[in-house]
Amino acid sequence: MMAPLAFAVLATQVTGSYRLGGLMMAVFVAAEVIAAGPVGRLLDRIGVARGLRLLLVLCAVSLVALALVSAVPAVMVACVVVTGALGGGLAGGVRALLGSVVKPTSLERATSIDAVIVEIVVVGGPLVVALLTPFGGVVPVLGMAGSYLFAALLVPQVAVSRSRGGSWPRIGPWLFCAFGFGHLLSTIEVASLPLGQRVGGGPATAVLVVALLTGASVLGGICYAWWGPRLRLDRRVRAVLLLVGMAVGAVLVAFGWNWPMLAAGLVTVGVWTGPLNTAMSVHLQTTLPADRRAEGFGLVFTAQAAGFALGSLSVSVLPLTAAPLLGAFSALIAAACIAATPVAKPVTVEYPPR
Repeated sequence: MMAPLAFAVLATQVTGSYRLGGLMMAVFVAAEVIAAGPVGRLLDRIGVARGLRLLLVLCAVSLVALALVSAVPAVMVACVVVTGALGGGLAGGVRALLGSVVKPTSLERATSIDAVIVEIVVVGGPLVVALLTPFGGVVPVLGMAGSYLFAALLVPQVAVSRSRGGSWPRIGPWLFCAFGFGHLLSTIEVASLPLGQRVGGGPATAVLVVALLTGASVLGGICYAWWGPRLRLDRRVRAVLLLVGMAVGAVLVAFGWNWPMLAAGLVTVGVWTGPLNTAMSVHLQTTLPADRRAEGFGLVFTAQAAGFALGSLSVSVLPLTAAPLLGAFSALIAAACIAATPVAKPVTVEYPPR
């Protein structure tokens, strides 16, 4: 989550404008989305842990190259494309690896904690960039490279798990779920500034909007980590209820012409974000065959990114009230798709001895 601000800082130093940074971020995300499925398939073939270490190191090398060629904009964009393509399967690979390093009984709690950590990184990444910027425009990019190398050191040694007769399950409805999830969230996150201005605030209010949404998500994730494993509800039912809850919150945000209503909507959306992310991940962990798990998660993250992109576009072309309503509609369609899905049989996985 350091990339958007780090690229903007570097672009401003090189060209005097942040616009090149916007282009760099756009091609970075596009490369991630396009490469997520193929890279996930590669990770499944060579081993997720070994593949993650290799990709993390290559991403770091690519970012160092970006820092070294920062005087040539065209080469900078090329380096960013390479970094995005290499990193396209990292998120799915990390989530797939989680199922191999924790006990099945602890998977739901571990996934919830992972979702909370991701939210903290979302907030902390730009802060780290801000702290590194005074040392030079390339330093935040080098900081990103260092974080990739540090992450490579943290990847555990894991033997390759094998599934017993696992077949590719129906994940189409869950791709819709990820799409609706990303779509709804983006209509709020991307519109944080105009939402704050609508209730009479300025640029600082946008920070408060994001802080409320993120804080509620962290709180929801922590609560779900504690109570989630005790629930007896089928995960399809959980996902449907959570999507409906997020849709209700989006409607409140859409018509939040005053602070109390806007804050209520932000908290309502945020508090279900972490639990829904966990419910999706645990369902896929328990239904995808082990030798295709990274690929499956790669597809899910691709769907989520596509939804986020559509939400960002809708914010730019639709009235401020309409964008969150469209996100709510997308979430409800996803809920209907999941509700119509038959129960998937869990995959039996051999966990390697530790």
